[in-house]
Amino acid sequence: MADATTSEISFVGATGAHLSGVLHLPEDPTGSVLLAHCFTCSKDLHTMTRLADSLADRGYAVLRFDFTGLGDSGGEFTASTVSANIGDLTRATVALLERGYGPCGLVGHSLGGAAVLLAAHRLKTVRSIVTIGAPASPGHVRGLFADSTDEIRASGEAVITVAGRDFPISADFLEDLDRHDQADATAELGRPLLVVHATDDEVVPISEGEKIFAAADQPKAFWAMPGADHLLTRREDADRAAQVVGSWLDWTR
Repeated sequence: MADATTSEISFVGATGAHLSGVLHLPEDPTGSVLLAHCFTCSKDLHTMTRLADSLADRGYAVLRFDFTGLGDSGGEFTASTVSANIGDLTRATVALLERGYGPCGLVGHSLGGAAVLLAAHRLKTVRSIVTIGAPASPGHVRGLFADSTDEIRASGEAVITVAGRDFPISADFLEDLDRHDQADATAELGRPLLVVHATDDEVVPISEGEKIFAAADQPKAFWAMPGADHLLTRREDADRAAQVVGSWLDWTR
């Protein structure tokens, strides 16, 4: 297939900030996919770009975008709760629909996977869902800043360091984590689900993916990636994951 073209797009997110996205378009799209990146990551992480390129090569229009306060998107990161992420996903879906590409697949990495599962009930045009290294509950992310929880609650905000970068975490973010029942949302998906998880994931252990799989009804599938890490750092791992995700989307569209 000919190389897909890419174009930058912008749309208004859940908090009113303008969000930045990149749309990958093959010559004759046969479907579309929306990608959701991990906590404190961006649309330009290699996991997202390799997925987007591979899925576009299979004929999908693919949108990867930055959640509020991250990457090239506007807004403050302190406003980027899980609820806001769910809202951003909904707005991204609308952005695709307005351009004539109704998403047939949702693919979420890590906390983005949790957001995908929680957003799915709002998105009636979605036909299939994929999580990659996702936690069974948004609250799992607390492990990244467990030592700062008391400070966040006392002061309303604290700066934490993730992968060498500083991010302000608000008390609202903490409180919002408890507002979502991901297990129920997963049980009520009503659409095919593929759970992808690396066996050597030290950020979100594979047992979290197993819980997601157990909560979902059929049709569903689980693919364990031997030797891979949370970010699918090795190119061969990212490429293989893209192939598996693409095959699943082909089968379920």
